[in-house]
Amino acid sequence: MLSVALVGGLHSDARTATVGKLLAAVPGSVALHHDLSTASRGTVVRTVRDATGVLSTGEAPLANDCACCALREDLLPELERLADDGTTRLAVVELWDSVEPKAMAEVVAAHGDGRLRLTGVITAVDPALLLPYLANGDDLMDAGLAAAATDRRTVADTWARQLEYAPVLALADNDEADGEDRALLAQLHPTARQVRLESGELAEAALAGFDVEAAAAAQHPACALLPQEADECGVATYVWHRRRPFHPERLYAALEDLTCAAARSRGRFWLADRPDTLLAWDAAGGALCVESAGPWLASLPDAAWEMVPPVRRAAAALDWHPEHGDCCQHLVFTSPGLDRDGLAELLESCLLTDAEYAAGPEAWKRLPPAFDSLLEV
Repeated sequence: MLSVALVGGLHSDARTATVGKLLAAVPGSVALHHDLSTASRGTVVRTVRDATGVLSTGEAPLANDCACCALREDLLPELERLADDGTTRLAVVELWDSVEPKAMAEVVAAHGDGRLRLTGVITAVDPALLLPYLANGDDLMDAGLAAAATDRRTVADTWARQLEYAPVLALADNDEADGEDRALLAQLHPTARQVRLESGELAEAALAGFDVEAAAAAQHPACALLPQEADECGVATYVWHRRRPFHPERLYAALEDLTCAAARSRGRFWLADRPDTLLAWDAAGGALCVESAGPWLASLPDAAWEMVPPVRRAAAALDWHPEHGDCCQHLVFTSPGLDRDGLAELLESCLLTDAEYAAGPEAWKRLPPAFDSLLEV
């Protein structure tokens, strides 16, 4: 069985250095990389190399005008070929700049007929570039990093997902990185294993094993392992947790201020006019994405609970309220120079007042539906 490790991240120099270290540290390893920058010409370029240099190159045509689709369709046969050959111990897949590891990890883990085993997902990080990328609200298209003509992601939100999905962060040395950078990294992904490129631990991390289902659960808005309160080197994480629902109009009016209040914010929330819907909050680089993440468990009949993954049921049970069940506001803001008091005051002002709350759920549902445009209703 061929071990496969994914190495991704928008910090291309750090990513390339990480792959080079792995090739040098693991005998019998090869790296595969698909350059999606040539997608405008209708192809993506594949390179296979080992510690001594390039072994082969090739081109794959676009699939459905999607560079990422071409990557998937070309990558899996290459990995199977290496597995069948039997001489490769580790295949290191160096993801192109804006490719997010979650989708690729799930593709590799689900494929291979027992010939492939995903053993690691690593995001390469230059700590000095952490905040500049997290604060970059430019569209990937404008930055020349879009993976498809329909790609509407930004640099910041892509970088945040790359960073937070991987259980291992490979840290490049950069003398310009300071305590604030390190504190921000630790607070954004407190459960990650940080490995310095010079430490000699990279090979072990790449071969340690990877659980796709657990990684997906850790990112799902209903049961995400959100960061805890922290304050170090001028970087703070503020956790705001309440039971009362938001007034849709007041929250909508405050969205810009809330989004710009922190370099990164995420979590789950509920609106009074949509009491059954779990809404996901995901903001970076001054841009906010609000999406429906399905129903709150409290809104489901008992018989439907058997269809819910155990991790979701466990998360709800740990935070169950006798009146509202798992419905709650759980938002986390992380940033240098965070104004905790200002954030708290603004968030509290968006909740239902005592009189509005006392009117009850039927009255809440008649409040103006301010979020219809964001939720494309």
